[in-house]
Amino acid sequence: MENLAYLANASNLVLYLINHMHFSPSKAANHVTNFMGTAFLLALLGGFLSDAFFTTYHIYLLSALVEFLGLVVLTIQARSSSLKPPECDLARATIPCQEVQGAKAAMLFLGLYLAALGVGGIKGCLPSHGAEQFDDDTIKGRKQRSTFFNYFVVCLAIGALIAVTFVVWIEENKGWEWGFGISTITILMSIPVFLAGSRFYRNKIPSGSPLTTIFKVLIGAVLNNCTSRSPSNAIASMSLSSPTDIDQQKPVTKDIEHTETPSSSLKFLNKAAINKPAYDFLQCTVKQVEDVKIVLRVLPIFGCTIMLNCCLAQLSTFSVQQASTMDTKIGSLKVPAASLPVFPVVFIIVLGPIYDHIIIPFARKATKSETGVTHLQRIGIGLLLSIMAMAVAALVEIKRKRVVSRTVLHPNEPLPITFLWIAFQYLFLGSADLFTLAGLMEFFFTEAPTNMRSLATSLSFASLAMGYYLSTAIVSIVNSATGTSGHHGWLAGANLNQYHLERFYWLMCGLSALNFLHYMFWANRYKYQSRGARG
Repeated sequence: MENLAYLANASNLVLYLINHMHFSPSKAANHVTNFMGTAFLLALLGGFLSDAFFTTYHIYLLSALVEFLGLVVLTIQARSSSLKPPECDLARATIPCQEVQGAKAAMLFLGLYLAALGVGGIKGCLPSHGAEQFDDDTIKGRKQRSTFFNYFVVCLAIGALIAVTFVVWIEENKGWEWGFGISTITILMSIPVFLAGSRFYRNKIPSGSPLTTIFKVLIGAVLNNCTSRSPSNAIASMSLSSPTDIDQQKPVTKDIEHTETPSSSLKFLNKAAINKPAYDFLQCTVKQVEDVKIVLRVLPIFGCTIMLNCCLAQLSTFSVQQASTMDTKIGSLKVPAASLPVFPVVFIIVLGPIYDHIIIPFARKATKSETGVTHLQRIGIGLLLSIMAMAVAALVEIKRKRVVSRTVLHPNEPLPITFLWIAFQYLFLGSADLFTLAGLMEFFFTEAPTNMRSLATSLSFASLAMGYYLSTAIVSIVNSATGTSGHHGWLAGANLNQYHLERFYWLMCGLSALNFLHYMFWANRYKYQSRGARG
């Protein structure tokens, strides 16, 4: 329900900003990627608060209310013509288009970023809330948790399916106030649905800020390495640590057993766990040092998924604009361009259960392992699919531009080429999303220390955020690098037909290939920490 409320607007937002707020296509694309990037980046805040001070239960309820308020603001603005810039004719210059400014722009961005704050909080707490319901100490519990992550992504896809079909059709035919209104009602209804399971939930007790532990170990390691030490300094045993230094016992999982001696990896950090630190408040236990090592080891994997999510950002920007120039009729039915994501979400809905109930059991038997396909293998498959998606996108844009070159069009007339060609890049990217997002969430949850699991799981959505921000940066850099005094940049012009979008897609394909090689380097070096993760 939350994903329905979010994607109902995000998938079509670029056209709302162009047609009703009168932003240029490039500005609208950047505003959309910034909005979606911020929403996903704020998942880190939701995850942090869930681990440190509140439960995932309370963070969900608070975040849903904030998202509701943001959608109310957007609904009111879409409803009132006095809160939007004057109408204009985009096809003719008789009525100039005035970009939204001043208080009207402030209202637009207030609504968008309140909604983004709520979305981020929910994304940061809900996956870990569900995963905490399963027993980490049994094979059955770990298998059920893996199934949960698969079906979590499938449920996101079901919400997206309703959003990009029914709600987008409402926005196109009845008005944006109806689309925002449906999203507002949906997120409000999700609250009693969530509360209905309150008596059954198992909630992890917050154990204080995980960031405090991370910074304490990092600063302690730096200072202790810079300070002269006597030979008597040795690695601290757990008996020297005060009870307050030891993480609280969680009701749903058990901490990794305390070790007397730190591991040999990232030896620099071992200096944080000496008996006589530079400052007493920097006294760290061996377990705290090992927990921080785990966090640092997963960061390269996190970084390698950002490029894939940069590719995914194109689904809600340039791909929608491409489809809006093409013939969007299937028989007598006119399909809104923003409904194109129906192809990947249907594929995810179909492939998700097949993957969980057929492919994974077969892989478990073939490999005689608990997971069948490891988390890193699954992420790698997603990265490969994203490379193929960008290559397909470039070829389809070349075909579309050929149709443009030999067609004389009247204003607002679609090109004589079906928008179904765009579906191919959506299918590849949708498959990549299924493999990578579910694999990444389970990887971060199972590998992270128990007192950092919500924050670690939210890294999956932070990767999406970084991808959207990277997309914005690449668009700006490409325009600056390719634009000269006599020529527009690749992604600049009066309309999409003047863009060199195919060159941009080839660039994305090349960058994705380099990123995959980078990923292979780190994945081959990574050693799993959790039980069952090795397969």
